[in-house]
Parts: sequence; C-alpha cells; structure tokens
Amino acid sequence: MSPTFRALHNPNYRRYALGSLISNTGTWMQRVAQDWLVLRLTDGSGTALGITTGLQFLPVLLLSPYAGVIADRFSKRRLLQLTQLMMAFASLVLGLLAVSGVAEVWMVYVIAFAFGIGSAFDAPARQSFVSELVGPDDLTNAVGLNSATFNAARIMGPGLAGLMIGAMGGGATATGWVILVNALSYGAVIWQLEHMDVQLLLSPKPVARTPGMLLEGVRYVRSQPKMMAILVMVFFAGTFGMNFQITSALMATHVFGKGAGEFGVLGSAMAVGSLAGALLAARRVHVRVRLVAAAGVGFGVTEVVAGLMPSYVSFALVCPLIGLCTLTMLNSANAIMQLESEPALRGRVMALYMTIVMGGTPVGSPFIGWVGQQFGARWTLLGGGALVIVGVVLAVALFARPTRGSEPRAEQRPVEVRAA
Repeated sequence: MSPTFRALHNPNYRRYALGSLISNTGTWMQRVAQDWLVLRLTDGSGTALGITTGLQFLPVLLLSPYAGVIADRFSKRRLLQLTQLMMAFASLVLGLLAVSGVAEVWMVYVIAFAFGIGSAFDAPARQSFVSELVGPDDLTNAVGLNSATFNAARIMGPGLAGLMIGAMGGGATATGWVILVNALSYGAVIWQLEHMDVQLLLSPKPVARTPGMLLEGVRYVRSQPKMMAILVMVFFAGTFGMNFQITSALMATHVFGKGAGEFGVLGSAMAVGSLAGALLAARRVHVRVRLVAAAGVGFGVTEVVAGLMPSYVSFALVCPLIGLCTLTMLNSANAIMQLESEPALRGRVMALYMTIVMGGTPVGSPFIGWVGQQFGARWTLLGGGALVIVGVVLAVALFARPTRGSEPRAEQRPVEVRAA
C-alpha cells in the first residue's frame, strides 16, 4: 500500500474514514446553508453572521476542557455516538424551521449554540480516538488522512450546497432542505462506530474519577514548552485568521457582488489546497514545531495577499494557498500534541488543544464581523493575517529560543514516526 494511505490497512480506520467523509460533506453543506440563511434573514448583516459563528463555537471555549475529562473517563466510541445524535437533532430542528418558513435569526442563534454543545464534547473524543484506531507508527498518517477526508468533503459540500440553494430559488426555504441533508448524514458515523471490531481498538483503560483531573491536564501541558508554543500559534490562527465562513461570505457578497453559488465555490477552492496539504501531511514521517511556525507565517501572508486581490477570480485563485498553509499548520500541531502526550492524559490534552483552536472563534468572529461591517470586508483578511503572523513570532520568542550553550530543547527535536 502507498505510504500516503498506509493507515487504511486497518479495517476499523477504513470504516471510520468512510463514515467521516459522508458526515463531513453534510456538515460543510450546512455551514454554507446556515450562513446563507442568516444573511437572508438579516439583509446581509456581517455582525449577525459573526454572532452566529461565535455562538456555535462558544460551548467549545466553555466546555471542551471538561469534555476532555469525560473523554478520558468513558468509552470514546460510545461518547461519539451520543454527540453525533445530539448534533443530528439540532440540524433536524433548524432544517424544519427553515423549510416551514418560520425561522428567525434568534432561532438560528439558539440552535447554533445547542449544536456547539454537541461539538464541544465531540471534538476531544474524536481527536484522541484516532490513536485508538491505529498504532503510533501510523498515527501521523491517520491524522493526515483524516484531514484529507475532511477537506474532500469541504470541496464537495459547499459546492453541493450552493447548487442546491440556487436550484431551489436561493431563499431561506432552500437552505432548510440542505440542512436536513446534513441531519441525515450523521447516521453514517453512528453506523460505522457501531460496526467496528472492538478487539482491534487500542483503547487505554478509562481513568477513574479523581479530584483535580482538569487541573492535572492543564499543569501537564504547561510543563511542555513545545505544546505551549503550539497553543500560542493556533490561538492566534483560530481567533483571528480562521474565520473563513465570515470573510468569504463578506468578500463574495459585499466586495464582488456574487451569490450563493459563487460563495460555495470559494469554500471548495480553499478546500482544494487543504486537501493537497493533507495528502502531503500523510506522507510525512516526522513533524517539527518549526514546520508549524513556517506554515503559520505562510497562512498569515496568504490571507493578507487575498485581502488585496482586485477580482473574484484572483481571490478564488489565492484561496487554495490559504487552505494549504492552514492545513499544514493544524495537521502538524495535532500530530505533535497527540504523539507527545501521555495516553492517560490524551483526552484532556486534545481538549485543551481544541479549546484553543476552536474556542477563540467566539472572541474573534464577532470582532472580525464588526471589522468587516465598519471598515470593509478586505480588512477582515488584512487584519486577521497580520495578527496570525504576530502570534507565530510571539510563540517563537516565548518558547522556542534555546539558552546559549544548553542542549537542544524538546521543541527543536523532530517527533519521529517510524515509517510503515
């Protein structure tokens, strides 16, 4: 088997990858449909769009650390089935409200928050579950293939959503049918989790409940300079740079005067670069913190360049570069965090990681939406990209500089992953 796809020799991982591809396609369809629904209900308000995105990610900020404790204490397979059911129910309710024509923006806010609660408990369990599906030799490859399936869905989902919404008239009712498709897609994940061979899972023994479990995870991460450097970088990227739902929507509608179909194409264009980055990551046999830093700088620079593009076509051509840099940064960071963490603490470590990556969005999204409304859509990219670069420089300055004459610090040594 090609080194790029070596994790697929594991039957459990094959089922997991297929179910994730179906579900993620539905998720990306809903993201486009939900954004378009908000824009329709509010006459194109960037602030309302930012509030919706912020509310969807706010539970991640509030609950993910506790969700990491839950992931370490219980079966991740069963926990994932429950979170998928919760998110399916939220999508079903929102889709029915939109189809029936009674949806109002406050309803979208409430359901986005409820959807975010399911995501908060799903993310750390899902991230740490990968290391139970495959051994350490295949973990970096599996993380890369996860991103490949996610971004293959990201290519298909926005385009399908845009076509469906356009074919049905482009109104709020059309977005509801797209959201209902996503509600059905969660069944694929629930099915594949139920039909896994549990004898092949590398599940650690669940951790017994003890006082201070959450603080134990925090103290562990704080003692690891490599992890701290990564968390600073991904915080700036997640808070100020990775607001693509807002920036792409505002650029498509306010700057270039395009509709739902063209908006969906931008998401697919960015996913092309992300998919290329994921396949490159799957071939990589070791990862370094310097790769995370270099990709972070590249991400910031390409966002600034995108904000300066004069036409829709030139903007769309830069989107794959943004996707490539973003994916390379996040994949490398994810692999290092998992490989470097103790198995008994991995759920809490990944929960803290996801809190930083996704939890900054409730802070950044309303701010980015406000910037777009007050100063123009281009500044959402110019300012966001500049702040990402600042974050990388800050992380390197605080955690990655060795003391003169000392031994190389942990963050300067590669995380070795033996090739299959």
